[in-house]
Amino acid sequence: MKKTLIALSLGVSLSAQAADFTLSSKRIAAGGSIAAEHYWNNFGCTGGNVMPDLQWRNAPADTRSFAVTFYDQDAPTGSGFWHWVAYNIPAEQTGLAGGVNGGALPAGAVEGNTDLGKPGFFGPCPPVGRTHNYVYTVHALKVDKLPVDQASTPALIGFFIWQNSLGKASFSVKAGPRQ
Repeated sequence: MKKTLIALSLGVSLSAQAADFTLSSKRIAAGGSIAAEHYWNNFGCTGGNVMPDLQWRNAPADTRSFAVTFYDQDAPTGSGFWHWVAYNIPAEQTGLAGGVNGGALPAGAVEGNTDLGKPGFFGPCPPVGRTHNYVYTVHALKVDKLPVDQASTPALIGFFIWQNSLGKASFSVKAGPRQ
């Protein structure tokens, strides 16, 4: 009985802690639309490829590093599309400034490969006439560094993110429809 109460108490505590972990941006409101300046300048899109700033608060206490992802849920691939993956972001970080092509990352952080097969930030570019839903997520990790090769696929990086996750915070935005 005592072990059950301790386990339940720990579960409630972790749930409450995860609920306090938040992610936001000064440039893009959660649930809002992505401005054209953030669009990728390719595949028929015209934009500045500017990643918005991101700030997070109330990460789990045992966080040793962060990973941040940008994902298109509606890409016509059958599995979505990873537009950006960064990991090994030091635990003392509480955000990223963003900027053209993703902006500068803190020392030690790694930009992983995207679904284009290379690292970098690739802004949204939804098909003509369609709106796509995109998700920014920050993952609090229990390790200083993910045990992945820099040339790994986003799916493999994601596997290690999930294996080492203490919690995550996300917000969704929309892009399109463009003409």
